[in-house]
Amino acid sequence: MLYIVSTPIGHLKDITLRALEVLKSVDLIAAEDTRHTKILLDAYAIAKPLTSFFEHNQDRKTLSLIALLKEGKNIALVSDAGTPGLSDPGYPLIARAQQEGIKIEVVPGVSALITALTASGLPSHNFTFEGFLPPKTAARQKKLAALKTQGRTVVLYESPHRLLKTLKDIAQILDNPTTVCARELTKKFEEVRSGTAEELLEYFSRQPPRGEFVVLIHLSHRE
Repeated sequence: MLYIVSTPIGHLKDITLRALEVLKSVDLIAAEDTRHTKILLDAYAIAKPLTSFFEHNQDRKTLSLIALLKEGKNIALVSDAGTPGLSDPGYPLIARAQQEGIKIEVVPGVSALITALTASGLPSHNFTFEGFLPPKTAARQKKLAALKTQGRTVVLYESPHRLLKTLKDIAQILDNPTTVCARELTKKFEEVRSGTAEELLEYFSRQPPRGEFVVLIHLSHRE
């Protein structure tokens, strides 16, 4: 069995009882960063073997993990925070397990995407999740231009190092829409700030961005 286990995005108490049961029962835990996951495991006195599964080893590790699953091992897949498979290296393993007919069980829980959308005050009945925008300027601007006629809330993930560039592009390309920046969700310094893209650009130019960001854009319908 391959278990897809959601883990806290900040507050360690956001782990579910079922997730704890699964992590205690499996033969192996595949983690994006074993050091990060060990903090969670130590908090709940869980002693299980860990193996790394991240962007630069996912092709090789997928094959070895699939082999273990075929041998009858139970493996839990976790990311650094939130639900595996959403803008992280979990997707290839999940897809391969499906192809191989390996049983998969999802242990749902917290997600930065849903947490930010809920807190944003933007329309949540109709939204699109775009993950991380391309890091290169031309590709990022092209992607934003393609979103201009969406007529729904657009949700993005962004790093603190690229936030200002992204907000500048949002203001220019999407006509300065209402935007929300959410960071440090469920943590001590959680911040959910709303304004126009230009207002947020000005604010974070004065307050250097820290922590991983969820950026939400309110795009009204355009013909």
